[in-house]
Amino acid sequence: MKAVQLTGHGDRDVIEYDEFPDPEVGRDEVLVDVKAAALNHLDIWTRRGLPGIDLSFPHIPGSDMAGVVAEVGTDVTRFEPGDHVALIAGVAGDDAEGSGSEFPRRDDPTLAPDFHIIGEHSRGVHAEYAAVPAANLVPVPDHVDWEVAGSASLVFQTAWRMLIHRAELRAGERVLVHGASGGVGHAAVQIADYAGCEVFATASSEEKLAYAADCGADHGINYEESDFARDVYDLTDGRGVDVVVDHIGEATYDDSLKSLRKGGRFVTCGATTGPNPDAALNRIFWNQLEVIGSTMATPEQAEEALELVWEGVLEPRIRATLPMSESARAHEMIENREGFGKVVVIPDSEL
Repeated sequence: MKAVQLTGHGDRDVIEYDEFPDPEVGRDEVLVDVKAAALNHLDIWTRRGLPGIDLSFPHIPGSDMAGVVAEVGTDVTRFEPGDHVALIAGVAGDDAEGSGSEFPRRDDPTLAPDFHIIGEHSRGVHAEYAAVPAANLVPVPDHVDWEVAGSASLVFQTAWRMLIHRAELRAGERVLVHGASGGVGHAAVQIADYAGCEVFATASSEEKLAYAADCGADHGINYEESDFARDVYDLTDGRGVDVVVDHIGEATYDDSLKSLRKGGRFVTCGATTGPNPDAALNRIFWNQLEVIGSTMATPEQAEEALELVWEGVLEPRIRATLPMSESARAHEMIENREGFGKVVVIPDSEL
């Protein structure tokens, strides 16, 4: 088969689209004929290299895809050839069945000691075919377009868990979403709007803010032209927002805390601009703020979000659809923050 491959860690020149051995299907796995896949910032970090993750090369990246079941392993009963499926990339392995002291929350595999992500820690799915555990697939209704099915899972499950399950968002609250033009950002805007909240969105241009408004943002703040914490203060008559969704990191952390009302919640799933901002413990304890971490979602939480996507209530916005052979260009678009929404890649053989 043909597959996107990283020949090592580095710049975009380590990306190739070339022949790769066909995957072997394990007893509990499903072979998927990939119809569409999508990139995330995670793919950029995987290419550049992440501390503590030792990959073997060539490595197939990719944590989002959808396609048709081509073959099932002998122990698989949930799916059969011809079914439409999408990937849920989070995996909890054998430790999830260990003793209570090793894994106290069996209901939440994201807390398992060996939780990992397909495409980041193990072989990904940006290829013509992918063999993945049946437990990591969800059914996709036949009416859902491949580009939608292949680009929704990672960002919508992540944003859904952050807002609905970790921050426990309530109708009527005010929510500030950073990076509203990106994958998680535009998903969070839609989810906060769906939950009945007043949404404040930041982005780097008026065009991106217009897209955010189309996704449900009530207020747009161009962080290139103004101080977003001051704008939030003015727009809320000095009160601040109830929740901040921040995956940016060092560049926004301090002003994100300033944007919160007393007793507000800061929820994060990433740190694009750096992982180690000044802690600002004085602001956290004096204003009684909650700082909440969130990673991916449980399968049940992911399916909650994806059901709303399949119904058309939530929608991944597509900035570009490219052949997999142009994956280097797809990486460039994300790194340079070009456009709004998701970048989809399709196996060249499908075009």
